[in-house]
Amino acid sequence: MKIKRVRGTQDILDLQLQNFVLNQAKKHFTSYNYSQIETPIIEHTNLFVRSLGTHTDVVTKEMYTFTTEGGDEICLRPEVTASTMRAFLENSIEERPWKVFTYGPMFRHERPQKGRWRQFEQFNIEAIATTSIAQDAHFIAMIDKFFNFSLKLENYVLKLNFLGCLEDRKNHKESLKKYLDSIDSQLCEKCKKRKETNILRVFDCKNDCCQKLYTKAPKLTEHLCETCNEEWQQLQELLQFLSVNFIHDPCLVRGLDYYNKTVFEFSSQELGSQNAFCGGGRYELAKELGGKENVPSIGTAIGLGRLLLLVEKNQNELNIPHAPALQIIIPMTEEQHVLALLLANNLQSNNICSDILFESSLNKKMKKANKLGAQHVLILGEEEQKNGTVSIKNMQTGKSNIIKQTEAATFIK
Repeated sequence: MKIKRVRGTQDILDLQLQNFVLNQAKKHFTSYNYSQIETPIIEHTNLFVRSLGTHTDVVTKEMYTFTTEGGDEICLRPEVTASTMRAFLENSIEERPWKVFTYGPMFRHERPQKGRWRQFEQFNIEAIATTSIAQDAHFIAMIDKFFNFSLKLENYVLKLNFLGCLEDRKNHKESLKKYLDSIDSQLCEKCKKRKETNILRVFDCKNDCCQKLYTKAPKLTEHLCETCNEEWQQLQELLQFLSVNFIHDPCLVRGLDYYNKTVFEFSSQELGSQNAFCGGGRYELAKELGGKENVPSIGTAIGLGRLLLLVEKNQNELNIPHAPALQIIIPMTEEQHVLALLLANNLQSNNICSDILFESSLNKKMKKANKLGAQHVLILGEEEQKNGTVSIKNMQTGKSNIIKQTEAATFIK
């Protein structure tokens, strides 16, 4: 039986667009003084249990975990913010704030659907050890500018909310619990369970009936203390100064336990029901991972798969580099194979993209060269071998020239 790829994974056979987006991202975030790092794909399971929360869907049913022969509980990383904070603490980073980005695969066992896979690529940006609300505005504006200017996206919206401090959330949760208890019979079963275990997660519900009920629910921004309310107002004013368009979404809480204060999400209706392609916010995670004190930070994750679905639609607006022109070398017989190898080596040493067709007849080789979109075909036969020449055919014009083999690179350039 033929072996197929694992469900929820994909073969990406053309990386041109993906590499363009990654290169644009690296260029953009480097210009804001962020440095690229890399963390392991495997981590101790407890890293995410502590950081994400024991009642989150990621921890309870989405992580790929296994036990090593030595008895260690290991998992494939479901996200990378916790890994970045672990790296910050473990390597005793002194830089403040520590501005970094990383890219790579994440793993979550959930139902595969459009733009959502069990192995998915993510681009993460973190500013660790910063408390300034101005930094939040600068960070969000940086992300918005990447989508708007670097990738020329238009049909998306930035949603913003403010979760306040622990005391604010405690007061809000009490009000929210009273409200949810009053409408308990109208809630879906998942929300009834979340109401008792992780109450803010009810806002993540995709049930339309529940979402209508939550429009009348107590809002977090109505329970902010004086300090948090000032920060919330300041954040909105700063984003307006920076010409960043946003809407206040009081139901936006993000799905992970470590968020506080600023949270945001970029979404597009062009993606369907799963329309968020970037999300993040402010968090305090260090103490949960064994740090001596909390390290206020802000970060975001960009789902590359969903982002590419948007970029594909407007790629004609982007200056995506074309693949280099291909030159095909055709030896007529086996006697010219060595000569073909030497000619290819010379062209490639001059940064000229080239390949050799060794098998099949001349007619089939020419058809294949045409199918590959070759710019020139360089033919080496018995006559060319004897005279030290090569016959070069321009595949666009059909014109042929016979030149010395030593001049082929100069001719093509």
